[in-house]
Amino acid sequence: MAKKEFKFRGKTVEELRKLSLNEFMEFIPARQRRSLKRGFTEQQKILLKHIRAGKKNIETHCKDIVILPEMIGLTISIHKGKEFAPVIILEEMIGHFLGEFVMTRKKVEHSAPGIGATKSSSALSVK
Repeated sequence: MAKKEFKFRGKTVEELRKLSLNEFMEFIPARQRRSLKRGFTEQQKILLKHIRAGKKNIETHCKDIVILPEMIGLTISIHKGKEFAPVIILEEMIGHFLGEFVMTRKKVEHSAPGIGATKSSSALSVK
């Protein structure tokens, strides 16, 4: 069984890469279109410059940039508060924000009772 070709709103990835930014904006939802219409911030411009230069090991704090067709296939390390998490940009991610693919919060895991704990809480068994 052959793999189905990916299409974004009826356009293939190659057709999307040929579009200008204004033409691409017609295919994405309103929130992302508004973000692109306002223009790129300085950090976003630096990130795009690294992407267009073909740089490897791209690290960024910029989670609010819309994923463009020119980013497909790249691995971008996105800062998640303490370390950078590598994210491989796939076709299905077009039109989403980078920050949607990095979890910035961890599950809370408690260990033993702390210094200011009461006597009753220190008697509990720790699993």
